[in-house]
Amino acid sequence: MTIGAFARLTRLSPKALRLYDDLGLLPPARVDPTNGYRYYSPDQVERARLVAWLRRLGMPLALIRRVCALDGPAAAGEVRAFMARAEADLAARRDLAGFLVDHLSRRESAVTSTPSTPSNSSHPPTPRPLEVRAAALTDPGLVRDRHQDAACADPRVIAVADGFGPRGDSASAAAIEALRHAGAEGIRDGDLLNVLQDAVDRARAAVREAASGSAPRAIGTTLTAMLWSDTGPALMHIGDSRAHLLRDGDLRLITRDHTVVRTMVEEGRITPEEAESHPQRSLLVRVLADGADPTPDLRLHEARAGDRYLLCSDGLSTVVPEAELCRVLSEVPEPEDAVRELVGLANAAGGPDNIACVVADVRKPRVRAA
Repeated sequence: MTIGAFARLTRLSPKALRLYDDLGLLPPARVDPTNGYRYYSPDQVERARLVAWLRRLGMPLALIRRVCALDGPAAAGEVRAFMARAEADLAARRDLAGFLVDHLSRRESAVTSTPSTPSNSSHPPTPRPLEVRAAALTDPGLVRDRHQDAACADPRVIAVADGFGPRGDSASAAAIEALRHAGAEGIRDGDLLNVLQDAVDRARAAVREAASGSAPRAIGTTLTAMLWSDTGPALMHIGDSRAHLLRDGDLRLITRDHTVVRTMVEEGRITPEEAESHPQRSLLVRVLADGADPTPDLRLHEARAGDRYLLCSDGLSTVVPEAELCRVLSEVPEPEDAVRELVGLANAAGGPDNIACVVADVRKPRVRAA
């Protein structure tokens, strides 16, 4: 059939068919040697329709060529994996959009609530920022020769970092120090976006300097941190260290591991149970390292008095069950005692890796006497 008839049958334009021919994706059955006119066979209709549907998914042509070359189950697996990646990317953009919406809404609220009336106005005063009391502790564990984890518990910044490679200790320490600098002078809500961007840039540059002269991805670090502005915390996360929130006795994970196996679970290639013992369970897809995707997740949180946060490296989270984490965080009142008990539990479970953890309590500000 002619290219026009084939185009009408497959819902592909002649222009698209000529492009797919040039790319070797959908070559015609015959080309007239005199005028170059293309002719197609009826048995090419199914492939052409598949190409059209995959393009509607937004799949790139190079991947479509690979899908079309596979048998049914393998092709279905590639489509499933593509959609999982697309949904993960959409989720990351949705998180960033939510972050910006929350940030801009808070900024607008702060502007509209700025007192412009006399002190005897009936409008309630703007609430004072919540206070954070935190403790950090790191430990080499019982197996590793080197200690490459780092942590900090400053008034405005709490963070953990898990370094890897020959100078992983320098990478994790440099990333933490970059965040300390970000919070050293306080973080006004209006400056939060700039402070976060500066902190990310400083951390990347510091890790790059620590890894100078090394092969790509040979040296790097995870980084999970919370920075407190005047109106609440912002979460910055990359890698497989974790942040948990204990609220009203319920402990929940508020970060997503950036690992190969987590991606495989989301794509349906393995089950969560298989992921726990998978040989690539520690292989990172996003991390602060040359040659890797260094884009962190960013989120705002509405902190409440009574909240308790746990930030930890995988030296704690992979060996201490979540039920035990919840028990310690619920029963041990002081952050200093809680981090000691958590590190002790990790070592009691064999201490196979370095350990870093921070426990931070959110409290109402103390009223100071006049």
